[in-house]
Amino acid sequence: MKILIINGPNLNLLGKREPEIYGSQTFEQYFEELKSKYSIIDLEYYQSNIEGELINKLHEIGFYYDGVILNAGAYTHTSIAIADAIAGIKTPVIEVHISNVHARESFRHHSYLSKNCKGIIVGLGMDGYRLALESFLK
Repeated sequence: MKILIINGPNLNLLGKREPEIYGSQTFEQYFEELKSKYSIIDLEYYQSNIEGELINKLHEIGFYYDGVILNAGAYTHTSIAIADAIAGIKTPVIEVHISNVHARESFRHHSYLSKNCKGIIVGLGMDGYRLALESFLK
């Protein structure tokens, strides 16, 4: 099984950025834990702050991988282009958000991506990525 985790803008700052919301662990540290725990999965990680690069990555792997776990960050609430990219590929996508976006500013309550995703995991911290992996394993 081949799964790609994609993180969008500002998620490269996890562990430094707003630790009261996102925690103090870097994503790279967490990713190593996931790879160790799920060694039966060919697990890859990609991060970009650039919308077009996220779209290109979805197009690149979207017909060959078994799943994508996507935290598009703020692009969740603004990017029709990423929503269209998800709709255009065959690989199922699970949308993940570390924080509970519905308990934050009102502009974060709407996702353009959700309707094209297999599922959504919101507000469970980094554990949301693990739960998405578990979903793909079932």
